[in-house]
Amino acid sequence: MIPKVEQVYPCDDYKIYLYFNDGKVKLYDASHLIEKGVFQKLKDKDFYKERCTVLNNTLAWDLSGNYDPTDCLDLDPLELYKNSIEVADPLEKARLM
Repeated sequence: MIPKVEQVYPCDDYKIYLYFNDGKVKLYDASHLIEKGVFQKLKDKDFYKERCTVLNNTLAWDLSGNYDPTDCLDLDPLELYKNSIEVADPLEKARLM
């Protein structure tokens, strides 16, 4: 079964917390992407953080600002799942307060 990303939380250092439909929270380092082709748009940290979202059941960056699933940069959810590390939910502390 292909995992689905349900929520994302981007950090300033190009790391992104990914919340999967199996309940796992994983941390993905996207810093290697910013030097490659279409992903160079992510060098703009405002664009990287403001347009980081979930489209097509995976991590994506909304290119148009219209949440159009055909106009985005998205990553394979299976690759994200395999190439990220499982971590504690960083938002859990905030929920408990």
